[in-house]
Parts: sequence; structure tokens; C-alpha cells
Amino acid sequence: MHLGVDLTDAGAHPAAWRTLGSQAQRLFDAQRLDALVATAQRGLLDLVAFDDAFSLQPVTRHGVQGRLDAALVASRLAPRSAGIGLVPTIDTTHTEPFHVSKAVATIDHVSRGRAAWQVGWSTTQQATDAFGRKAAQDEVDAIDEAGEVIDVVGRLWDSWEDDAEIRDRATSRFVDRDKLHHVDYEGIRFAVKGPSITPRPPQGRPPVVVTATSDEALALAARRADVVRLRATSLDDALAQRARLDDLAGDAGRSTDEVRVLVDTYVVLADDESSARARLELLDDLEPSSWATDSLVHVGTAGALAETIETWVAAGAVDGFHVRPSSLSTDLDVLVHRVVPILQSAGLFRTAYPGRTLRDTLGLTRPANVFAATA
Repeated sequence: MHLGVDLTDAGAHPAAWRTLGSQAQRLFDAQRLDALVATAQRGLLDLVAFDDAFSLQPVTRHGVQGRLDAALVASRLAPRSAGIGLVPTIDTTHTEPFHVSKAVATIDHVSRGRAAWQVGWSTTQQATDAFGRKAAQDEVDAIDEAGEVIDVVGRLWDSWEDDAEIRDRATSRFVDRDKLHHVDYEGIRFAVKGPSITPRPPQGRPPVVVTATSDEALALAARRADVVRLRATSLDDALAQRARLDDLAGDAGRSTDEVRVLVDTYVVLADDESSARARLELLDDLEPSSWATDSLVHVGTAGALAETIETWVAAGAVDGFHVRPSSLSTDLDVLVHRVVPILQSAGLFRTAYPGRTLRDTLGLTRPANVFAATA
């Protein structure tokens, strides 16, 4: 069973920053993020994720506006954490593949193998205007481009073989030039020669995370993702999406063993259901707009959430849950200190990290280098 948690903003509900104890004055404080990751790490969670985009959050005027750069945040957190995976969102529409590969590889090196990459793309005019280099793209085109970027980024990670660094003082050779490879990719949207300037990441290829927000995104996830975040509102919905994902992955020549599926789950947790519903009502009163989540919502107790997690995983709909706390100041602690112990007591969740890397935690093998395999 796998558990991730989203640490974006003050929580998933747009009014979370206005609640007592939210530490709204510290939203951009790096030490606050250190503390949140430390809490998630105590719960032995697989990963923590940070959303990012090149435009302000699409919420009403009452919500949080502005974010720190997710990749830079992950780089800072890397040496200050252990065991847990760090997953920044990096946009593929307005970021060059070379820059994506270098940023994620750096996080993987600094964390000693705990990086992953949440693939993002942009379709808003606001993001396009921030760069002024091309016209806004529709979702189909943006996702198609994201698939190209994922392919090229993987090749750039492989452009250094694992033993390319020889550090031979006698001959003054730091690298074996025969083990550095040109990518030589030429596509419709971009061309990349390579090699990367960053050695191959400790994980070989850090896991790629794709959120299945549409049919096109689900197809991309089936072809390219190591971790898929489903948005499902019921067990039957999740089972149907998982079946489609498995079929698409098979059509792409992939085994379902190569993919981990998590369902995005928005949570409001309390000692009893009535208290949880009262918390949600308070949040909704502070933010009049509806809390549109388009995925599973759990408003209730830690025990009930643990039961739901067990049921969905046992049914084969998902491999775990990606939890989006309504308010980080409240729900993250309940997840770690109450939900996780219930799952551990039932023998359903780990009591220690199984290895050093995120791939170890997810049970994913380290991929072979495509250049070394064909050399």
C-alpha cells in the first residue's frame, strides 16, 4: 500500500489559510515546509508533492495567491529529509526539456535518490503571456507535447552511463567520453542534442507522476507514467478507470507491474463525523464558492478513512491514496498519527522504509540505460 500527501499552499480548501492555526503568515517560510515534511516522514509516507504553475492559482479572490518554485523547494528539502519522496510539479509547456531533466536530476542527487517529477502543462493565456514566446495551446496539444518532453527528459537522464565518471588522476580524465551520449532528438516542437551536464540520477530515472485529469492525460499516463494519480468519486469509477489504464498500458507494451496507481482524496478529518462536517461547513462559510474537487472526498474519522483505503486497495482499484488535506495544520497530523497507525496495526502499511530510494519505496525497478543497453 502506498500513501502520498499534497503539501501545497495551506491545504486543498481555498479557505484553509484563514483558519486558526494555519500559520498563514508563514506560507512562504521554508522552515514551515521543513516541519510539514518531517511530519509526513514520521508517518513513513511514500512521498510529498508540491503543485506549481506559471499563473496564479485558479481560485476566487479569497484564496491563496502565489507560490514558491516547487523544484527549488524540493532541492532545499532534499538534504533536510530522509526516506520520503519529494515530488515537485514542473511545467512542460514553458520549460525546456533540458532544464526539466537537470532540475529533477539535481534533486535526485541531493536527496540520494528520492526525487520524482509531477508532469504539468499549461493552457491558460495568463501563463502564455508570462513568456510571450508562443500562442496558448489547447489541452490535447499541451499533453501531446508533455509526452515528447517526458521521452526526451528520460533520454537526457540516460545520456550519462552509470559509470561515466572515472576520475582517473593518472590520465587526468574525469569522465569516459565514450559513455556520454548525444540524445539527437528532433521533433516538431523542439530539438535537443545533449548530453546532459548532470550525471545520471541515482534512481537512473526518477519516477514520473501524471495526474489523469482527462482521457488524453490518462492515455499519457498509461504510456509514460510510473505513478498515476486518478481522480475518481467512487470505487466503481476507480475500478473502471484502472481497467482502462491497464488496457492502454498493455497497448503501449507496458506491464501493469510498472505502474503505481493512487487516487486523489480530499480529506476533512475529526474525532467524529459530525465534527468533521462542522469543520467543512466552517471552511465553506469562509470561502463562499463551492469546494470543487472532482475526486473522492472523505469527511469523517481517521478510522473510516483507513477502512476506505483498505477497501479500495483490496478491490484492486488503486495501489494507494494521494491525500489532499483540506487544512494542512489539522489534517496532516491526523493522517500521520491516527490513520497510519490503524493501517500499520492491520498489517497493511510499512513500519520502516524498505530501501534508500523512492523507487525502492514504490517497489519499482531501476531502469536500464537505453544507451548502454544498445552500445
